[in-house]
Amino acid sequence: MFHTSVLASGSKGNCILIRSENTMLLLDAGLSGTRISELLKSIDIDENKINALLISHEHNDHIRGAGIICRKFNIPLYSTRLTYSASRKKIGKLPKGVKFFQNGDTNQIGDIEIKAFQSSHDVVDGSNFIFKKIGDNKRKLAIATDLGFSSNLMIMNLRESTTIILESNHDIKMLLEGPYPWFLKQRIKSRQGHLSNEQAVGVITKVIHPGLKNLILAHLSEKNNLPQIAEKLMKDYLKSINYNLNLVISSQYKATPMIDI
Repeated sequence: MFHTSVLASGSKGNCILIRSENTMLLLDAGLSGTRISELLKSIDIDENKINALLISHEHNDHIRGAGIICRKFNIPLYSTRLTYSASRKKIGKLPKGVKFFQNGDTNQIGDIEIKAFQSSHDVVDGSNFIFKKIGDNKRKLAIATDLGFSSNLMIMNLRESTTIILESNHDIKMLLEGPYPWFLKQRIKSRQGHLSNEQAVGVITKVIHPGLKNLILAHLSEKNNLPQIAEKLMKDYLKSINYNLNLVISSQYKATPMIDI
């Protein structure tokens, strides 16, 4: 068993579940503890079996419920030192403490191997992640959200993934014509902002291979994107190369089905 579900994704809060037979992890906790418990229950996950919480960066939509979750589930927090330093006041006391990792390192929690790599976002030390199950060389989960451009480092790490959770944040036309002030539009479009739908397609053109089974588009903006726009653009590309995979659009309000990595 090696599964994932995007419990919630968007500017109002992010949380992803990764599980094997023996280990269950959460990546980010940007919602209330109550809401995360509800989402776990909705996909028949026993919250008492969660082993650890990892956080990718210090923005509130990724850490809002981090301290609550660690206290409620009595689990450790995994973070880079800089991210924890920027988050610690909001996170509060942690019953199991903090375990630090560095971007570029590979660590292990239970039977899941985790590699963190640098994310191009306007934070102190943002991380994206690769997850593998120990002893299983056939499956690889890559998670890349909250990044402004597709760096060579990111492309290298996403290659040979069987499942990718990838940011598809905004439609450029909707962003430019939308209600956000100009400085915020510039931030979103910048190399430390968020990937557009077009940029997400560009990433997939560089990493697609015969073993890629699942693609989950994540962190869609409610103001500057529509699920059907992001989905159509990616589907059009996949159709143009005659490639079939399981394409899932994640939601801010509903967990995705459990996906076999």
